[in-house]
Amino acid sequence: MHYVIEGGGAPALVLVHGFACDHQDWRAQLDHFAPRHAVLACDLRGHGATPGGPDECSIEHYAGDVAALLGALEIPRAVLVGHSLGCRVVLEAARLDPERVAGVVLIDGSRMGRDDPAQAESAMRAAIEFAGYAAFVEALFAQMFFQPSAQARAIVARARRLPAKTGSALFPRLLRWDAAELESALDALRAPLLVIQTTWINEQKKRAPLEAGQSTPWLELVKARVPGARIEIIPDTGHFAQIEAADEVNRMIDGFLGSG
Repeated sequence: MHYVIEGGGAPALVLVHGFACDHQDWRAQLDHFAPRHAVLACDLRGHGATPGGPDECSIEHYAGDVAALLGALEIPRAVLVGHSLGCRVVLEAARLDPERVAGVVLIDGSRMGRDDPAQAESAMRAAIEFAGYAAFVEALFAQMFFQPSAQARAIVARARRLPAKTGSALFPRLLRWDAAELESALDALRAPLLVIQTTWINEQKKRAPLEAGQSTPWLELVKARVPGARIEIIPDTGHFAQIEAADEVNRMIDGFLGSG
């Protein structure tokens, strides 16, 4: 498993990227937190510099890898920070090894799969097959940015490079995990939770920016399952908050660490 680790100090921060992304999305957090904390950013299987075929790419495998990495590096306590798909990974990792988890931060998470897990997975697989993987991933990532930029174009181009077999297998499994495991993973969480939200999937199934004070079905689920969760909204920002609003995200995590 490829990872970078910088700085020193406890608790460590472990940063987990989203679908078709890699550890480079966390450069602003590595720079900001390394003077005071050990900061680790990893590439999940099949992403970045970590090898992995389609059969190995799932929320469950990824969470096991993150938990194993904490053990291998002998990190006694860590704050797990996930973005998008990475939100699922860190929740599952916290369930696997709760004693090592000092806190969890979810950046622009969501719930995409509901009801019957097998049906949620198969319906998404059929939708990807119908559209074609390249068109699917292009449409998925194009909605994540509300302002065009060279950085946004680079992130979309990187997503296109994820092998179609990997992406076509992984994304439906994300929906299956949401339907089967998300609620129980939230229920199992015993560490403090910070949710940083910038977007939501609206009634038209389109990603839209949040406004200050706005709630969503995902945020209501978090409130119901984790009553003590701290929820912060960053308005007028796209899906990649850790990049697009890095100073705000870092300030919120700083506050969360100070309250632990």
